[in-house]
Amino acid sequence: EQRRTRRWNMAFKFGLLAYLVVLLMVYLPGRWFESEGDEPHTALVDIRGVITDGSEASADRIVSGLQAAFEDEQTRGVILRINSPGGSPVQAAYINDEMTRLRKEFPDIPLYAVISDIGASGGYYVAAAADKIYANESSIVGSIGVLMNGFGFV
Repeated sequence: EQRRTRRWNMAFKFGLLAYLVVLLMVYLPGRWFESEGDEPHTALVDIRGVITDGSEASADRIVSGLQAAFEDEQTRGVILRINSPGGSPVQAAYINDEMTRLRKEFPDIPLYAVISDIGASGGYYVAAAADKIYANESSIVGSIGVLMNGFGFV
């Protein structure tokens, strides 16, 4: 009787453990199936939203992503996916300058800009540094310009 109880107890514990492992794999799929980066790949860097300092699309974040992509020995190409109405001309210029520098340092790695919904102003300024720009016929593209507000003193 004790043997039978012990077997059921062990089976129950094993089943519970297996259930918890499956739950973890379902809710954290990226952590289990992520590529190790040891195979040739195309890197993807996203620019989403307004390009400003401290935002998701800040020059610091985008430049860090671009540097990591180009410096990875397994990178065969870089895609810059842009969905931005623009933003700070200074931040856009930092990204543009770094893209130009990286293209010179790594001439064998092509850099493509893909504009999804909008690539205007600073977004297009960034895209202009790529080898090629791709956009849908319905995408809003272009209009590099700078708007400067003043205090009314001229």
